[in-house]
Amino acid sequence: MAKKVAFLGLGVMGYPMAGWLSRNDYQVTVYNRTIAVAERWCQQYSGGLASTASTAVVDADIIFLCVGNDQDVQEVVFAQQGILAGIKSGAVLVDHTTTSADLAKRLAVAANAKGCAFIDAPVSGGQQGAENGQLTVMCGGSADDFAQVEPAIASFAKAVQLMGPVGSGQLCKMVNQICIAGLLQGLAEGLNFAENAGLDARQVIEVISKGAAQSWQMENRYKTMLAGEYEHGFAVQWMRKDLAFALQEAENNCSLLPVTKLVDNYYAEVQDLGGNRWDTSSLLARLKSKRETKG
Repeated sequence: MAKKVAFLGLGVMGYPMAGWLSRNDYQVTVYNRTIAVAERWCQQYSGGLASTASTAVVDADIIFLCVGNDQDVQEVVFAQQGILAGIKSGAVLVDHTTTSADLAKRLAVAANAKGCAFIDAPVSGGQQGAENGQLTVMCGGSADDFAQVEPAIASFAKAVQLMGPVGSGQLCKMVNQICIAGLLQGLAEGLNFAENAGLDARQVIEVISKGAAQSWQMENRYKTMLAGEYEHGFAVQWMRKDLAFALQEAENNCSLLPVTKLVDNYYAEVQDLGGNRWDTSSLLARLKSKRETKG
């Protein structure tokens, strides 16, 4: 028999992730706070719908959670009709939300008290990666618990790796966001420089993307950046949430993150331009606005 799973949180990431589980013959029950979204998912995929988080997880062997932030996670998990109110002993709770490492550890303690396991499993790859089943998933937890959920996660991931004990997945995601932040600022500065120097920026990228400067961001974002199109992808507001976790953790482990702190401030300026929901590549819009102001 197919393993029973529950998926809670059908946003731009969770919706297709739950769909991949259904396509891979898992018995999926979905829950979303906006029930119309869950109803639409059930029309598109094979699966059941639950009206509360607790009823969604009652029979589930694996429970996947993918919501917005720490507060959302705590509400769905600890509410009177939340996950812990319905979870069965022996189930594994997998949180794909990007949260603080401290919350991951608290969730593990709460799950263990119910006789359940917990894996923190933030993802990278954005909406495109979720829709194409090509996400990268960074996990924290025990090897035995990870082994129980790895095949299911592989339904929507091209890479899934156990990084260490609970919280390690979230720490790895912080590294991911630190690297992306600096890379995007460099890409924005390069494109801005190319245009100001009178070069054909598209031609520049065609050349340098074949060399050491190549990156996923360069190949997948430069066209929309040059077109000034930012109404897609991973939003600035979510990136700032993630960077806040990294900056706080850096204080705890005495890491210096000068570039990350600087880029976080630049994203605050993007928000001031009205770019709260713009894609993170909108750092170029900030540079262009600076040039217009100077001119």
